[in-house]
Amino acid sequence: MSNHFTKRRSFTAGFLATVAGEIVAPAFLRSDEAKKWRIGVIGHTGRGDYGHGIDRVWLNIPKTRIVAVADPVDQGRAKALKRLKVAAGAGFADYHKMLDEVSPDIVAISPRHADQHRDMAVVAAESGAKGIYMEKPFCRDLKEADAIVAACEKSDTRLAIAHRNRYHPVLPVIAKLLEDGSIGKWLEIRVRGKEDRRGGSEDLWVLGSHLLNLTHYFAGKPLSCSAFLLQDGRPVVRGDVAEGAEGLGPLAGNEVHARFEMESGIPVFFDSIQNAGTRDAGFGLQMIGSRGVIDLRGDAEPLAHILSGSPFLPKPRPGAWVPVTSAGIGKPEPISDIRAQIAGHIAPATDLIAAIQENRPPLCSAEDGRVVVEMIMAVFESHRLGGRRISLPLTCRENPLARL
Repeated sequence: MSNHFTKRRSFTAGFLATVAGEIVAPAFLRSDEAKKWRIGVIGHTGRGDYGHGIDRVWLNIPKTRIVAVADPVDQGRAKALKRLKVAAGAGFADYHKMLDEVSPDIVAISPRHADQHRDMAVVAAESGAKGIYMEKPFCRDLKEADAIVAACEKSDTRLAIAHRNRYHPVLPVIAKLLEDGSIGKWLEIRVRGKEDRRGGSEDLWVLGSHLLNLTHYFAGKPLSCSAFLLQDGRPVVRGDVAEGAEGLGPLAGNEVHARFEMESGIPVFFDSIQNAGTRDAGFGLQMIGSRGVIDLRGDAEPLAHILSGSPFLPKPRPGAWVPVTSAGIGKPEPISDIRAQIAGHIAPATDLIAAIQENRPPLCSAEDGRVVVEMIMAVFESHRLGGRRISLPLTCRENPLARL
């Protein structure tokens, strides 16, 4: 198995240390002498709003202070200032002006709409921000991803993406289980989106991006993809393509089926069918081995469970799914507030500050975001070429559905 596994596992475990059942911030965040990091929040009421708590997390991070809010909608900006406990005079209609006049250390890019992410991230990096924490999806295509990565590299800005479970302390535990053969020979990863009304290509973007990010962590970089899109059971054609919801760009298909070959040698399968899911299933991934399965649920805690035994042989009695926590298989979770730490973005925001201080990438960086965008674009490109197996990285950096 490739050594990216060991490196990622040890790094995550080293950062998310625990004492007495709590996630412990690095020493520089706990010191009375530590720097007070100044946070500038960008939102856009009516066009992505303020995401999933990207703005509020800073109220719960020691040694951070929200100093300004930008939102072009007066009413939304006023509500945000009150919610975030920021003085009325620190509100801006134009985020360019906020960045120019306030020069925050960290910029929180909150809107859910992806069509604004490229410009906001590039301008934030060019303004001299030391860090950026932004809502997913990262951006609309590889051309935009390239621009964001280049801007952050030029300004030495650390950008972290809100794929929250990438920061979960159970991930290195699962990696060790896979490496030690706890499910036998690891065979494949199966991924499904939420498969609600957004099932298909929108699900791939909005929810699948979380899961594809996890496959990158566990299985390494994607090397190739073969895929196809369906609309009501027939192959997607040019007339099906329209502007997607939430500023996603060209989009089509209420059914997606894709296969990725990864650098670890483990194939990844992604599937999403509109309205195929239920409240009790979907939005997760399964790592399938010859002697067991490890299951991760995107919105659940515990995040992971393991089922021992061959998944391919009938059994006289059903096996039991056993929780996997940051302490190991079947052990109580020692981190008492783990749900707040992960779902509330505290662990990701803390990691971003640590990344700035330690001069290293965040656990889910701009480069990691670009990998996810490339996987999504590869699905569209393979379909455009009739389901052909295509190699990554892609030559064309724009959305292939625009050329269908």
